[in-house]
Amino acid sequence: MSLSNLRVLLADDDEDDRLFFCDAIREIDSSVDITSVSDGQRLMDFLSVSSVSLPDILFLDMNMPCENGKECLKEIREAAHLKNLVVIIYSTSGDENQVADAFAIGANGYIKKPNDFSSLKQVVAEMLLINWKSSVKSQPKIIRLN
Repeated sequence: MSLSNLRVLLADDDEDDRLFFCDAIREIDSSVDITSVSDGQRLMDFLSVSSVSLPDILFLDMNMPCENGKECLKEIREAAHLKNLVVIIYSTSGDENQVADAFAIGANGYIKKPNDFSSLKQVVAEMLLINWKSSVKSQPKIIRLN
């Protein structure tokens, strides 16, 4: 699988989860440009810098300090330059209310964080292979609750 030139951004406050995720991306395809931030405020600061190329896909943890994922997602959907950004919620919670809330705010997908590396690679690869550019307007409801 070739995902050349794909830019992925991960926002997650758990350092181990960030390392785990970045390792999975590199094993899926080493040409993917992966960047990570450790909290919601850093995410919004990163997305507001005009010299930064926006990511193709944002994987967003819901429970972060400074500004949580729900607050970030609301801001992203309200910002004109970010409204088409693909946002996949990447959370330890599989609570149906939280999933429904995420989609109501504008998430494109939802992944419950897997417990093992192989499962993580599988669900992340599935998300990366979706042709989001042609699907983003219809807001597909892709849910992975492993």
